Parts: sequence; C-alpha cells; structure tokens
Amino acid sequence: MTVKIGISPIAWQNDDLPDLTSAFTMEQCLKEAREIGYTGVERGRRMPADTEGLKAYLQKYDIALCGGWCSGNLLVASVEEECAAITQQVDQFISLNAPCLVYAECSNTVQGMANTPVNDRPKLSKDEVTTYAKKLSEVAKWMQDRGMVLSYHHHMGSFIESEEEVNWLMEGSSPEVTLCFDTGHLLFGGGDVMATMDRWADRIHHVHFKDIRPDVVKDVRDNDRSFLDAVIAGAFTVPGDGCIDFQAVADKLAKMSFNGWIVVEAEQDPAKAPPYEYSRKGYQHILEVCANAGLTVET
Repeated sequence: MTVKIGISPIAWQNDDLPDLTSAFTMEQCLKEAREIGYTGVERGRRMPADTEGLKAYLQKYDIALCGGWCSGNLLVASVEEECAAITQQVDQFISLNAPCLVYAECSNTVQGMANTPVNDRPKLSKDEVTTYAKKLSEVAKWMQDRGMVLSYHHHMGSFIESEEEVNWLMEGSSPEVTLCFDTGHLLFGGGDVMATMDRWADRIHHVHFKDIRPDVVKDVRDNDRSFLDAVIAGAFTVPGDGCIDFQAVADKLAKMSFNGWIVVEAEQDPAKAPPYEYSRKGYQHILEVCANAGLTVET
C-alpha cells in the first residue's frame, strides 16, 4: 500500500484571509513544500489560471497537483448549470492528472463571513440533504464520465458539517460521490473521527490530515465566534500538534488499503505558526504514523 503526501498552500497563502499571509508568496509555498518532502499541492487561487500556465508553474517546482477546492452552487443551480460552471476546472484537473476535485457547497455557507458565528451556519433537514445528494450524484456521474472524481468536503460553517449530515449525504448519494474526509473539520463539527472512517471506508477517496486545538474550538463555540475568528485564533494546526490520534487514522487507512493522497491542510496565523516549521512538523508526523501503520510513502 502506497500513499502520497501533499499539502494545501493555505498556510502560506490564505485565500479567505489574504492579509494574514501577506508576507508570504505562492512561490515560497511551493519551493518550501517540496523542500520539506511534499510531492503534491492542492490548487490555490493565486496560481496561474490557465492549464498550460499552471502545468509549467508546478513543473518548475517539481510538484504535482493533488486536488483542489471547488465552490459549489448546486443548491441554487440546476445540474446542467452547475456542470457548465465547473467544466473548465474539471477539464484542467483531468489534464494535470489530479486525483479528484474537492467539492463543497458554498451557496449558503457562513465560513467566509467574518461577523457571522459558525454556530449560525445553515441547517437542512434529512429530506433536504437527500434531495441535494441526488443532484450531486448527477454531477459526480457527469464528472466521472469525463474522467474526474468528485470528492465532497464536509466543512465548518456549511450545511454538511456534522457527522450526521455527512451520513445523510453519503446515504443519499450514489457511489460516484466520494468523500474528502477531513479529520479536523469532522471533530470541530462534533463528529467521531474513527466511527465515520469505519462507516464510509469504501467512499473515502481523499484525506485531509488536519488537527485541532480543542481549547480554541471550545472558545469559538462558547462565545459565538466566526469560522475566520477560529482560524486566526488557531483552532486548526498540523497533524501531531493538536489532539487527534493520527496513528489510529493511519492504521485505519492501512486496513482500508488506501492508496491515495494524504493532504495537510492547516490554516493558521503564520506569525504564531511559521508555515515552514509547522508544515515540516506535520510531514514528519505523517511519515512516522504511516511507517508504523505499514503504509509506504511515495517520495
């Protein structure tokens, strides 16, 4: 069983909070990530938009495209409209051999609203989530026919945040809808990391290794702070620096015969957590838990 280790550029270049990372560049991110040992990077908004430009940009730093965020609007758009809206990104990811498109519904999320408590996120009923899941299945099938995998990212501030909502979405969708399983978002959302992995092992296609600081999360919840407040305060961190047992996660991935990408995504204030130092710490921790689990890391 072989896995690859990638990273999101968000520690160096935060798209939602650009002022937080204004002292860093995307070029620095790619150079340092590759120097640490990461072999892939998820797409960032400040990378070249055109496919050939992005390909040359990544080749310059000898790093692969290991996925990337897609802001969905399927709740308010038809399947046809949504497919048309994301065609360029899907085709680009196919051209660059990305493992998946990381899709999340953003039409009603509060994750980018600085003055809206994450506790005030939208909530849908099970029937509403099931209706959405059917539409999502159509998009995922369309993507699969083109040669790309849709991996849904449950996310704080969105209507798919809790373990129960992840279950509803997976139960209501077809197998073409895979799961981008994010340890930090699930625990922040009150879910059970290992129970969710056990339940949806056959649907997990992409994994975000994200740790949390529980004292910060509690403060965010107790004092009605926003998701962006949580990021600035340090709710998230790299694996091995918070409370999640990533050895148990790696052991489970080995039992699943997982052979995809493990991606570090840990946005926080770089003044408190220097990106190179913390990204290296996360990488070393992943190497350790993978070795213990019998997972070979492709370098």
